[in-house]
Amino acid sequence: MRRIYCLLILILPTLCFGQINDWKRYRYEVILPIGVTNFLGDLGGANQIGTHYFRDLELSQTNFSVGLGLRYRMTERLSIKGMFLYGTVSGADNLTQEPSRQNRNLSFRSRIYEISGNFEAAFIKDKGGHRYKLHNIVGQKSFEMYSYVFIGLGLFHFNPQALYNGTWYDLQPLGTEGQGIDPNLKPYSLWQISIPIGIGFKYNFDKRWGLGIEFGIRKTFTDYIDDVSTNYYDPKKIEEAYGYVAGKLSNRTGELGLAGHPTWTAPGEIRGNPNYKDSYMFLMLNVNYKLKQKVAKTFQI
Repeated sequence: MRRIYCLLILILPTLCFGQINDWKRYRYEVILPIGVTNFLGDLGGANQIGTHYFRDLELSQTNFSVGLGLRYRMTERLSIKGMFLYGTVSGADNLTQEPSRQNRNLSFRSRIYEISGNFEAAFIKDKGGHRYKLHNIVGQKSFEMYSYVFIGLGLFHFNPQALYNGTWYDLQPLGTEGQGIDPNLKPYSLWQISIPIGIGFKYNFDKRWGLGIEFGIRKTFTDYIDDVSTNYYDPKKIEEAYGYVAGKLSNRTGELGLAGHPTWTAPGEIRGNPNYKDSYMFLMLNVNYKLKQKVAKTFQI
């Protein structure tokens, strides 16, 4: 009889005041991502003329990335998420066998700093239940699964650089396509807008801790993450305006010697394709930690 009395003391608060949905207890979730990033643009790529599709992805240019985020659950299926991500993207024409790209012989790296706000919609929501595992009362599950798609708006900073004689040079100030020399060619901005789009999955193995994986690609509105977009400019005029290194980095076909085709890279010839904007992507493994908050109980018998 005493055991029954003690059990009732434990059960009655739940029966009288009702279940508190766990997603309301844990609306906020800290996200610690670590993963990799890659790039789709004019430089590097597969053994073909460059495109903005995944078949042009160069896996050897995959680089490390990290970040920090916070998720807020508005409903069981809808969330908003703020993220900061850092990664390096890169590309090199000497990695491809496509003749015109190989002859161009350009390369770059660019560090990406991105802040974004994303809207998430779950197509598999979290699983949960009552705290006590009693007959005819669903017990608290020992795991949660949450699969979602997301879209958002981001602001990112980039700064393309090239390695020349052992030193990394910032390319934007060097006007490698005649920016700042020709009055019709303005320097591009290193701050740009992005639209993150992707898919994710997370698994919570207890009430607070979980792991997840997320892939997202960024649509951008710039073609200069790799400093390449339009046509070659006269390297002598670039050298006069910005110095010897600027002239050399604007056209590197000469470094190939007899293997190069200088006429392919003469002033006015195609250097990049402005019809396709650059994009970059993140593949992240997330460590998630839920923050508990007080939620008012509702009367329910």
